[in-house]
Amino acid sequence: VEQEKPLGLGHAVGLAESVLTDEEEFFGVMLPDDIVLPNNAMEQMVAVRNKLGGSVLLAVEVPREQTFNYGVFDIEATEEDGVKKVVGMVEKPDPADAPSNLVATGRYVLDKKIFDALRRITPGKGGELQLTDAIELLIQEGEPVHVVVHEGTRHDLGNPGGYIPANVDFGLRSEVYGPALYTQLKKIIANYEAEKGL
Repeated sequence: VEQEKPLGLGHAVGLAESVLTDEEEFFGVMLPDDIVLPNNAMEQMVAVRNKLGGSVLLAVEVPREQTFNYGVFDIEATEEDGVKKVVGMVEKPDPADAPSNLVATGRYVLDKKIFDALRRITPGKGGELQLTDAIELLIQEGEPVHVVVHEGTRHDLGNPGGYIPANVDFGLRSEVYGPALYTQLKKIIANYEAEKGL
């Protein structure tokens, strides 16, 4: 299907409905501009879904001053280690208004009820259906939504400030390129520090 403008995440998730069978109660979404390591987050999220039901999202902790870039979770503690109950979500709040510093990253295990919620919300920013708004509607209606707090590394590839460190991180871990890159980076950093008087 050709679109005049790119689909937002809410619209894209809505298209997934047509490929699920009646027996499939939930599905996963992994956004390509977020890389999380180790890469077992979805497995952890599915385990939480199987135990607690509903939808499960992945959260990472960011400095409070960066919360304006993300969907931020309002959370409550649970008895599960590393799992929080979501009582609300705020899209890109001012840091002073952010309910926490746990933010959504590009991993979702969504209950099929999300499709009905997407049909009942109105377009938000950019005229797009916002997945955050649909999840917030489910929360308001008492559907369980939880987050797994990711303890590993997260790279945000949506901007050069995240793309460059991701390449360095993956390059250093490469058996082929890592040793030479490590040596080069040490020289680059030493030269930079000498230049800047650090």
